[in-house]
Amino acid sequence: MSGYRPGVLIGNWSEDASLEEERLRDFIQKRERGELLIQKIKKLQDNILKKIELSVSKDGFVHFGDTVMLLNPADKSSVENSSGACGSLTLAINLDEISIYSFESLRAPCGVSAAESADPVGRNTFCILSVDGSAVDEPVRFGQKFGLGTTGGFPDQMLYLASDHKSFIRFAKKSYLQQVFLTSERSYLTCWQAAFLDPQLRLESEGFPVPANSKVIITHCHTNRSLAIPRNFWTRSYFGKEYEVVCHTYLDSHKAEEDKNYWVIVTRNPGPENGLMTDRPEPQPGGIAKNGCCEET
Repeated sequence: MSGYRPGVLIGNWSEDASLEEERLRDFIQKRERGELLIQKIKKLQDNILKKIELSVSKDGFVHFGDTVMLLNPADKSSVENSSGACGSLTLAINLDEISIYSFESLRAPCGVSAAESADPVGRNTFCILSVDGSAVDEPVRFGQKFGLGTTGGFPDQMLYLASDHKSFIRFAKKSYLQQVFLTSERSYLTCWQAAFLDPQLRLESEGFPVPANSKVIITHCHTNRSLAIPRNFWTRSYFGKEYEVVCHTYLDSHKAEEDKNYWVIVTRNPGPENGLMTDRPEPQPGGIAKNGCCEET
């Protein structure tokens, strides 16, 4: 019994209880301020996965200020020739797990990827921005510079789609081609322009309005390389397996861009069925075409 020291046991228990009380108070305070990790993750997820309503194009063209999706459409040649994704893909914010667990809002620079989901949410919707003083609601024209901004579902921030020449330290991680990313600052690196799909009609189409929901080429102004999804380079993200997005012009034997460079600027369906314009059924003989013109029987 000479080694029994009840005072030491009581003292240790008292210190442990005090420490637990302090941890509990700290937990409650962080919970009230929304600073718990699970709360931060939920806030981030709620914003980047929040449903976004796309703009309606009343005249069939793309306008400054429109909220749209950028969709790389499925194509027969991509199904036959590509070992990667075959369906339609949308340009989206790419968040890795480190970003999800570290931030409660988006941080620049931020990656982009191509997602299989075609539902408009915070992470895959973009706003068409003017860079030359053009007013909101004015149509974007072929050859005219514009910006592509995304809030990621957060109302108090805007990130801009950008690219820059490939270097020893700056390149796409899987394909080693020119990198595409999101930045918080607007500059010459965030300027893009649309080109008519057919190269033989490209000069004649210069200055004409860019049609919505039709295939176009989107080119980075500073590097003159076109936005593309190679489709055979996939990348990991918090949302699963997605595909790498790059700036690279893929040309076929006729010096025309391949479908890896095709983009559709998607708007909302104004009809009572809602949804996207790309979801509308193809026109039938004697019916009404997508552009609203009657087809001959």
